[in-house]
Formats: sequence, C-alpha cells, structure tokens
Amino acid sequence: MAPDRATARRKPTLSEQSAIETHKRAAAEAAAPMVEDGMRVGLGTGSTVAYLLLALAARELRDVRYVATSPATEQDARELGLAVHGLNELGVLDLAIDGADQIDPEGWLIKGGGAAHTREKIVARCAQRFVVIASAEKVVSALSAPVPLEILRFGVQSTLEALIPAQLRKVPLSPDGNLIADYLGAVEDPRRLSAWLSGTPGVVEHGLFAPELVSYILIAGAGGVERREGGKSDG
Repeated sequence: MAPDRATARRKPTLSEQSAIETHKRAAAEAAAPMVEDGMRVGLGTGSTVAYLLLALAARELRDVRYVATSPATEQDARELGLAVHGLNELGVLDLAIDGADQIDPEGWLIKGGGAAHTREKIVARCAQRFVVIASAEKVVSALSAPVPLEILRFGVQSTLEALIPAQLRKVPLSPDGNLIADYLGAVEDPRRLSAWLSGTPGVVEHGLFAPELVSYILIAGAGGVERREGGKSDG
C-alpha cells in the first residue's frame, strides 16, 4: 500500500510544527512583494500558498489578475477579494508562485501532494518567472518517493502495470477529472525518471519539476529566508 504522506517520515513535534508554519509564512511573505500592480499572476496550491494569499490580500494591489491551479486556491483567493481568471483568458503570466514537497541540491522539485501538479506545471511553464516558496524541511539531499502522478481512467490497470511500483492514491479526482497515483520506486536520476514517466501512455503528468522551470526558490528557516537561483531566466 502507498505510504501515508503524513506518516512516511517522522512526524514533527508540536514545537517543530509551529516553527514550520512560521517558516511557511515567512517564505510566502518574502515572495508577496514580487507581485506588482497590473500583473498577471499564477497561484499554486497548498498550505504555504495559503499564507501567500493572505499576504497578497493585505497589500491591496490594483488591477492584478490571478490564475488558480486548483478549485481550493480559487475559492480561497476569491473569498479574500483577489480577482481570479482563466489561464486561456490571460495567456502568458508575468509571475507564478507555488510551494514544493521536496527540493534537491540541483533544484529539482517534487510537487503534487495536493494533486494539482498538472495545472501547476502548466502555469509554471506559462510564467515568465516561476518562484517556489518553501520551509526549510522541504530541502532534501536527494529526492525520494512518492512521485505524484495524474493518470487517465481509461486503461488505468495497464498504466499502473507499466509504472510498477505505482499505486492509486485514495483521494478525489484531479481538478480535470483524472486519477491520482504515486510512483513508489527509486528516484536515482530525476531527469531520466521524468522522461520515462512522461513517455508512459496514460500518464497525464507527473510531479517532477526540472530546474529549468524555476526562476527562484525562497527557503525560510531559523536563519531567515534564503534565495536560490533556478535554471529559468527572467522574461
């Protein structure tokens, strides 16, 4: 059975969890000033992005149009008074900001704990700058399973057999009506694994994000917010 994401690693203590939430907020608040009046901005999904939405709403920016990568983000953004539009309406984005589940030393990411990684990757590609915000415990020496997958319902058993070891996740369908699964094998070479997953029929998208998709990574920890350069050039 797929490992429970809440228990696959040691659970943080209450004091550690409090520090993690503080760091998430710090990373989000460090990214919020990058959003300026008149921009078209992509919003990711997850608990760190929730702090970003609060920070953006507090700034009272003018004529900023947002694209949300999940129904949850869209609902939260609208409730805070942020103007959410469709990606087809806005086209190229000035900026996108999102969290990450894992960040390795080369700048590879694993994303998709919230099952929105397909939309998140599309938004990252459409943005002139893609900024990742994370607390320090998301930094790892090497990426490890699970790698989230979005897969078609048609032929799902055949797809899963081709992806051994992979298993469906017991969660609702993706925002676009597809199944969510996890690849549970080793992640020895992220680029090679990324190509293999992408080339498997039935896979809509996977949660490996290459460094060239990312402009900056803001990592908040006890010592403040560290800014790392990604492989994506501005503009």
